[in-house]
Amino acid sequence: MSEPNDVSAQPGSDEIVVAEEPRSIDPHTLGLELPGDAAGAIQLLLGELDAAREEAGSYLADLQRVAADFDNFRKRMLRDQVENIERASQRVVIGLMPTLDTLEAALTTEAETPAEKKLLDGVRGTLNLLLDTLGKEGLETVPTVGSEFNPELHEAVLAPEPASGRLIVTQEMRRGYTLRGRLLRAALVAVDHE
Repeated sequence: MSEPNDVSAQPGSDEIVVAEEPRSIDPHTLGLELPGDAAGAIQLLLGELDAAREEAGSYLADLQRVAADFDNFRKRMLRDQVENIERASQRVVIGLMPTLDTLEAALTTEAETPAEKKLLDGVRGTLNLLLDTLGKEGLETVPTVGSEFNPELHEAVLAPEPASGRLIVTQEMRRGYTLRGRLLRAALVAVDHE
C-alpha cells in the first residue's frame, strides 16, 4: 500500500498544497538499461539529461531562427504591399496628368459670354475637385512663380543671359507635381535674375 500524500498549508495563505509522490518510471520505457550500481546509474542518467538538454537547446535555436525569419518575411511583405500601393497610385496620377494639363489649358481662355463664363467655372470646379482628391493621396504642385529656381524641381525653358545673382521663377508654363515627396514631373518655367 502506498504512503499518504504529504499535506501542508502555505504560510500566509488559506490554500492547502498537496505534495504528490514521485511517480515511478520504468527505465526500459525510456530505452535505457541502467547498470546495477547506483553511481553508474546516476552517471548514465546525468549523461542522458545532458544530451536531452543539448538537443532541446538546438531545437530552441532552430525555432528562434524560424520565428525571426518569419518576422522578417512579414515585415518585407508589408513593406512590399505599401510600395505596390504607392506605385499603383503613382501610375494613376501620372495617367491623369494630361487631363490636369487640359483642364488648366482650358482655363487660360477668356470667357466672352455668360455661357462661356459658366462653362469655365465648371471646368475650374472640376479641376479643383480633382486636385483636392489627388491631394488627399499625397499629390502636391511644385511651387513656381516667385520661388527660387531649383533644377531638381524646375525645368527652365526660358532663361536670361548668364549673370550673377539668384535665379527666380517668373512664369509657369506647365505645372510640376510631387507625390508623397517624390517628384513626378518637373515644372516648365521661365526664370530671370533677382
